[in-house]
Amino acid sequence: MKPFKVGIDAYSLKPLALDPFELLDWALLNDARGVQFSEPPAQAEDRGFLAELRDYARQNGLYLEWGGGQHIPCDLATGAPRDIAAANRRVAEQAAFLGVKTIRSCSGGLMRWKDDSLPTEDLLEATARGLSAQVPVYRDLGVVLAVETHFEFTTFELLRAFEMSGAEPGGPIGICLDTMNLLTMLEEPVAATRRVLPWVVTTHVKDGGLLLGPDGLTSFTAEAGKGLVDLARIFEVLSSLPREIRLSIEDHGGSFSLPIFNPAFLGKFPDLNVSELADLLKIAVRTGELVQAKELAVLDRARWPEACQARVRRDLKAVRKIAGET
Repeated sequence: MKPFKVGIDAYSLKPLALDPFELLDWALLNDARGVQFSEPPAQAEDRGFLAELRDYARQNGLYLEWGGGQHIPCDLATGAPRDIAAANRRVAEQAAFLGVKTIRSCSGGLMRWKDDSLPTEDLLEATARGLSAQVPVYRDLGVVLAVETHFEFTTFELLRAFEMSGAEPGGPIGICLDTMNLLTMLEEPVAATRRVLPWVVTTHVKDGGLLLGPDGLTSFTAEAGKGLVDLARIFEVLSSLPREIRLSIEDHGGSFSLPIFNPAFLGKFPDLNVSELADLLKIAVRTGELVQAKELAVLDRARWPEACQARVRRDLKAVRKIAGET
């Protein structure tokens, strides 16, 4: 397996309220190789600030990755059109100025957890139209809009949206692979990584687990190397890509309810197959055993501010070891 550079996503340390330069300093002090700003800092409109950030990162050998993109051009609750093109152009221009090649895109999500949400297929079609219209901007600026595997779409659905938009792997549209969010979208992480592999351009590395209860499954985040996301196999798969992929750790507390015993909810995941569901249930069995043995536990989001700094340090050490970082 080829080695990776391991860094952090700014969201992981949000409770510390560090300014961008303090965040880069934190990365340096803790042997992180870079920082992904999945949401641009407030100063990003200032080109002078961007130049200082770019130069400081280069002087210290840190990679930068950028965010702030969106891909669903409508209100998730009402379906009313939203103009996301101007905001996407702005963050694409910022990324290009910084010399950054990717922009993380996230439009919210958790729509299928609500009974009155718009049909996923309608949102997919709108996304495909929007992506197709914006491709020339990203191509001209030399950046890739990296749609996160978040809570809007499964990897199956993202591939359909890309096909409808006319996008191809290696072009201006790609994927930010969040390794734990895949569990929340009822996908086995290694299988999902393989599905979208040609599209992956950046990552959110996060471990996690699944618990089985009377209402279904609960997904939750876990310290890297302690959970049931097979990071070693995922990194092996990613290492086959012909381009450089950085491993940016995004960690946080919290859990998500997955009421899979509710037929209406499960029906919103039409691509879920028996084999992958069986793999998820195996993960749930093993997670339960680790929780019972007190080797794993759900960390409440409210406790993240006090836990984040020490846990992200441990995440970095674990991911570096698994990835064989240079």
